[in-house]
Parts: sequence; structure tokens; C-alpha cells
Amino acid sequence: MPKLLICVSRYGNLFVKNVQCLHHSQLISSGVRNLSVVHGDLSRLNERVRNYVEDKAKLCQPDNLHICDGSESENDYLLNLMLKQGMITPLKKYENCWLARTDPADVARVESLTFMSTPNKSDTVPTTKDGIKGTLGNWLSPDDMEIAFRERFPGCMKGRTMYVIPFSMGPIGSPLSKIGIQLTDSPYVVACMRIMTRVGSTVLKVLGNEEFVKCLHTVGQPLPTKTQPINNWPCNPQKTIIAHIPENNEICSFGSGYGGNSLLGKKCFALRIGSILAKREGWLAEHMLILGITNPKGVKKYVVAAFPSACGKTNLAMMNPTLPGYKVECVGDDICWMRFDESGQLRAINPEYGFFGVAPGTSMKTNPNAMLSIQKNTMFTNVAETSDGGFFWEGLEDEVPKDVKITSWLGMENWTPDVGKPSAHPNSRFCCPAKQCPIMDPAWEDPEGVPVSAIIFGGRRPKGVPLVYEAFNWRHGVFIGAAMRSEATAAAEHKGKVIMHDPFAMRPFFGYNFGHYLKHWLSFGNKQNLNLPRIFHVNWFRKDENNKFMWPGFGENSRVLDWICRRVDGEDIAQKTAIGYIPKEGSLNLSDLSTPVNTDALFQLPKDFWMQECKEIEKYFSEQVHKDLPEEISIELKSLEERVKQM
Repeated sequence: MPKLLICVSRYGNLFVKNVQCLHHSQLISSGVRNLSVVHGDLSRLNERVRNYVEDKAKLCQPDNLHICDGSESENDYLLNLMLKQGMITPLKKYENCWLARTDPADVARVESLTFMSTPNKSDTVPTTKDGIKGTLGNWLSPDDMEIAFRERFPGCMKGRTMYVIPFSMGPIGSPLSKIGIQLTDSPYVVACMRIMTRVGSTVLKVLGNEEFVKCLHTVGQPLPTKTQPINNWPCNPQKTIIAHIPENNEICSFGSGYGGNSLLGKKCFALRIGSILAKREGWLAEHMLILGITNPKGVKKYVVAAFPSACGKTNLAMMNPTLPGYKVECVGDDICWMRFDESGQLRAINPEYGFFGVAPGTSMKTNPNAMLSIQKNTMFTNVAETSDGGFFWEGLEDEVPKDVKITSWLGMENWTPDVGKPSAHPNSRFCCPAKQCPIMDPAWEDPEGVPVSAIIFGGRRPKGVPLVYEAFNWRHGVFIGAAMRSEATAAAEHKGKVIMHDPFAMRPFFGYNFGHYLKHWLSFGNKQNLNLPRIFHVNWFRKDENNKFMWPGFGENSRVLDWICRRVDGEDIAQKTAIGYIPKEGSLNLSDLSTPVNTDALFQLPKDFWMQECKEIEKYFSEQVHKDLPEEISIELKSLEERVKQM
């Protein structure tokens, strides 16, 4: 087994020696650490990658180094390692499916502990109105970040293995893709990153000497630990921090082993750092699904859509359309990178390689394609387990035999709904390869990306907002995205459900000042020879006076996509209103609709509601974006208010 000596000279320079011939006593007397390379060849990494690995190995002081190749044998080794450690258990009902239960203190993204660190605060967050707490990102000064790092990272991997994960966001070699190198001491993270991104030796060959995004992650529990980790899940929630340093193209995450806190290719790279790279280079990194829809004539279009959580994004991306002759295919369910090509066509890729979906509520009724995707090669986290070796969560009550016993995610055996606690954590997840989805689009890995015809924004709005409307133009569409609001399950400090502002469905994920982000979007409207997609807003969640949904949703949403695609083709099927274009009477295809709907009520625009909407949007912009709000957006808001007054 090759050994490397990570050394520091008296001048602070780091160098590496092959130490196979050195005796243990010599290493102790020399005062340096012995690092064992247990997989891969450090000397074969290109200089920039090797320097990064060596620098962080010096800082974190792992015992072993494992350079990942992404192979099946490597994955089998890691799964067996976690099995022996008690970190995962097999779900024997399925092929190569596993269940991990985390420490109950480490179950979700921690937005309050996620920071961008730049020399100038205004580069990261808008300057809010006096006395107003900002909600559009968290900033930490480089000095404070340095203090936080010094408290955490030195020696954080002692006793553990540092895994080196070379990964590509997007198809390997695509001009739209970006490469990252993640260092982690968690085999769980390696296994999930292999599903969520393209991992392996090929990535290093494509990288060459080009720039890459540096991603450092640790569970923050050097060995030996003083206490046994809960559920054999090492973490350090008291010290958790997720930091982004855009100047270095760097992400550093400490203390959490779960989700977007540790799978750094996801929100951290693909959206926060991604949006900064996009601004620098003239493209867009967005929290959007991508789908292809083909009509009965065989004409296919691609649309992208941005919805906040709990608004049906994954369900739409994997929809089975009810309109006869229509077909929907999935390119991606969560993140979208878009760039205009030389002909002015906007093209999109899904930078991810897998799905990291919320489990509760997913069923054969709500999303059969997701259910079919997770029958093999899937890592489940914090779901319940059935006595026959299967998974369970809220929403699957009708799909599990009555005689099967359930063990909750907290380990409670013979769980029943009577206990008053959910069987699965509300943020429990499935992590599965995207290629297993039965309706993946044939072009989902096209290195050139798919051509985008329409951009859709949406939210969960129980009152006042119609089923669908179209922006008047690009600038108006950007305003609609900026003004997005959605009903959210109340946070702990709120009572009941509240309408939250979530511009572009990106509120937790902006990598830089939201005002500057709006200017970036607006800039495309001023460029010549661009085929700008039309922009729409949808709302599947309007309710009647009896608090019942007015639209059946799910596969019936294909009727709205049909209208959108026909509008893209220029069909005269829209009428102008104060807020945008809505369908002309009879233009929405409602033939054989599963549930009768009142279209007059679905598209009613109450004047009082929209006057109040204008006030809420103006208040939000004034307080949260303030002087950073582009003038064009202020003009759009004033124009909306004037049109509403004349309703």
C-alpha cells in the first residue's frame, strides 16, 4: 500500500514524499503525519488538483486518502463499509436499495448557517431599508469567515479517510458543464454524489488544467469521538457552517452530513456558485425543472419552470398527461443551466445526474414515474421501514399490505398513525439515478442542451391568482419572476400558513445581490438577435369559497402546457388583462376533463386582491431590495398598479 508523507518545511511550504521505506519510529521523530493513499494515485492528478488535495489534507489531517474512480466495485466497497459501520441497512425488498437514518439534529438544509463570504457585503445581499432584516441571503465577512474556519477545520478529519470526488455538473465534456472536486470524510456523501453527479476518472481527463470548483466537506467529528454517534451518523450540529467563497470558486461545509449541506454539487455549486459563474460568463443558473412536451402531431417543445417547494415541481417534471396523444418527458426536476447559442436560441441542460426527491407525499397516485424510478439503486434517508424489507412514508397508506409492520425513522417499532408522530421525517429523501426514470427525455444528456420555448413561474396561491397567464414581454416576465409569492407551511415562528415572497423560487439560493441578479436577467432583453422565450405564470392551487381546489392538477396540467405551447406558436387564443394575457373563452382544452371546473372563477381577477398584491410587492421591494432594485422593475410595478386601478 503506497504511503505519502505530507510535510511542511520551516518556511511553510508543503511537499510530498514517497515514504514506503521509512520506519514508523522515523515518522514519529520527524514530527509529521503519515498519510496512507488507500485508493488511486495522487501523483497522477494534475498539479492544480493535487495542490488542492494536499493543501486540505494538511489542514484536515485525515489518516487515509481515497481518490474516487466512480466504479461499481468502488461503490460496492463503500456500501459494505457503511453497512459494517451501522450507517445504512439494506431494503431487501428491492435491488441495491439502502436506508440511512441520521442524527435527528441533522435532517435538512440549514439556511441560517449558510453564508456567502465576499469583501463587499453589497456584492452578496441587497442593502435593505433602515431597520429591516434582510431575507435574500446571508453574508459573512472574510475576517469572520477565517475565524470560523480556524475554530473548525484544523484536524477535523483525524482518524478518518478523505475521499477525493472528481465530478461533472452536466454531461462530461459539454460546453455547458462545469467540474468540481469535492473532498469529504463521509462515505454516505460519496455514494450519493455518485448518484447525483457524474463521478470518475473520465472527469479528471476532461478537466485538464482548467478551473474547477473546490468543495470541502467534513462531518466535523474527528476520531476517536467522545460519544457514540446517534444512529451511527457522525455530525456536529453545534458547529455547522456552509460557506461559499466566490473569489476562490470555493465551498466549505462543516458539521452536517445531509442533503444540500453535504452534497455540494447540488444547491451550493449548481445554484449559489453557479449563479455567480453564470453572471460572469453570460448565462443563467436556475432552480427550475426542464421537460419536453410532444403534441399529437409529433411537434415537441421544451419548457422550464420555477416553483417554490410544495408546489408540484417534481410532479410536473414527471407528469403523465391526460390529454389524448400528448407525451411529457423529463430532462430534469430541480436545477437548470441555460445559455443562448450562436443562433440566439436559449438552450438548457440538467446539471444533475440523479433525483434527490422529498419522499412523503410521493405515491403511485401522485407521481407514478418517481415511484418506478426508485425501485433499485436508491439511497433512502429518514424514511420508515416495513417488516418485509420495504420503505414507507406518509402517502403510501393504500400501497402497503395491512399485515406489514412499520418501523419509523426514529426506530419506533410497530408504528401506527395513532402515535401522533409521522413515520418518516417530513424532509426524508430518495436519491436515485435519473436514467432510471421511465420517461427520461432522449436528449436529457445532449451536450448542446435542449431548446427552450417557454419559461414558467408558479406558486401556491389559494386566492386571486388565475390558473395561467402570460407576460406581455420579457421585461414584464422578469417582473413576474421577481414578484413571485407562494403559500408555505409555516415556519416555527409563524402561526398557520403564510404567503411568502420567493422571487424566481431562488430565495435561499442566490449567490449574489438579488438586485444585480435582476439586472442580469433584464440584460438579455436588451441584446440583439436573441430568440427570447415567452414567460408565463401558473397556479394549480386556487381554492373556492369551500376551501376546495378549483383545478384537479396532476396530469390535467397538460391542458395548461398545451395552451402555453400554442401561444408560443403564435395562436390567437389569449385576451389582455391588467396582469397579463389569459386564455380566451373556450381556448383551454377541457374536453373529457376528470373534474368539471368553473373557468370563470378560475380566471377571475378581483380588483381588491390585486390592489393589495401591488402593495405587498411594493413593500417587499422597498424593504428587501431598496436602492438595488432596477428601475425597470419599479416601472413594471407602477404600470401594473395603474392597470389594476382601471379594472
